[in-house]
Amino acid sequence: MADPGMSVTPYWELTFDADGDVDGPERDRLTAQVTDRGVRDLVVFAHGWNNDRSGATALYRRFFAPVPELAPRARLGYVGVIWPSMRFSDEPIPDFPRSVAAEEAGAAPRPALDKDTRRALLETFPDRTTVVDRLARMLDERPGGEAGLTEFGRLVRLLLDEGRRGAADTDEEGEPAVFTLDPAGVCEELAGALAALDPAGTTAGFGLPDPWDGAKELLRQATYYTMKRRAGAVGEHGLGPLVGRLAEAAPGVRVHLVGHSFGGRLVAFALRGLPEGVRAVKSVTLLQGAFSHYAFASQLPHDPDRAGALKGRERRIDGPLVCCHSHFDSALGTFYPLASRLAGDDRSCAGNEIAAVLGPRWGAMGHDGVQAVSGTARTDLAAALAGPLPASGCVSVDVAAVVRRGGAPSGAHSDIVHPELARVVLAAGRIA
Repeated sequence: MADPGMSVTPYWELTFDADGDVDGPERDRLTAQVTDRGVRDLVVFAHGWNNDRSGATALYRRFFAPVPELAPRARLGYVGVIWPSMRFSDEPIPDFPRSVAAEEAGAAPRPALDKDTRRALLETFPDRTTVVDRLARMLDERPGGEAGLTEFGRLVRLLLDEGRRGAADTDEEGEPAVFTLDPAGVCEELAGALAALDPAGTTAGFGLPDPWDGAKELLRQATYYTMKRRAGAVGEHGLGPLVGRLAEAAPGVRVHLVGHSFGGRLVAFALRGLPEGVRAVKSVTLLQGAFSHYAFASQLPHDPDRAGALKGRERRIDGPLVCCHSHFDSALGTFYPLASRLAGDDRSCAGNEIAAVLGPRWGAMGHDGVQAVSGTARTDLAAALAGPLPASGCVSVDVAAVVRRGGAPSGAHSDIVHPELARVVLAAGRIA
């Protein structure tokens, strides 16, 4: 059901499970009502990591709020996609209240995993309660020596095995080596990266970073990897076919897909699940997209015999694919490339140096835009808003002018609620 407090109308929600199956009554309500409500342009937004429906709906309420004033004559409708994802409650979202659990303070030390994060982990990995409890205890106890970190790494891999069950393989990459290399070394690398981003926030003081800080980051990356796979499955097997069904029920409606973080991956993979011949998607806007910047490449620069997972899928859009990116996004500029293929290199790499050390191979859409796609246009936010944007193909827009706030470890990754970005969505869809 739609939130009665939503800032725009008409607004519908579409709820998907982890396999991409959509809530039937919600789907039927949308397809039956969208034409009756006189909608010409339907903006479909998929959130990134979230812990619950209320957080996703709050994002949609705030992002959509300026749109009616920006396009007063447009006949707009809005859809909020709800899909099962999670985030750690200590990840700050600018202008959104922090989790009450994350803010609790008292005489006793706070647990490494607050109650909201633990609940989210149990919902994400429902058959791994014992494993989650053990991981939480180890993060609090921090046993010395490599044996403890090795056991922690083994438990994290058990979570990954749970997250993989039944999931479609939608990724062009295999399992990141960060989960298969020596856990002690990996945790040290991750702790070093975290310390570089937030020196005052580590427990190491003036000494070496504590590898147990990296252990928590390893657990965080396991959830990211699970969400990344799930987002692809929901997009390809859920949202893509649904857009095809909507095109049949309401052939005059122009669909505009918008996704933040893994929601960007979700809407991009919806193009892979779009039925042949459907031309209803008129624009796709990726806000800090958390997937490979080579996803649309016909050839991978480091392996010319392979292509990106979405090779040529931008041609399924009857309009442009606009990728908004910012170098202030630490989640994608630091931890994404490091965790995607941590090579065990003994060179010190910290902060923005990580992307330089690892090279462009493991970069993300939301950090430096679409890569290795011929004809991709590149521009900054001011020029994009001055317009017009290209009518087709890939467009990378540097939005660091507004996407710049946020703390460790994710940086500005969730700093997307800006009227300027709403204007980019409208410009991409040529919504007057």
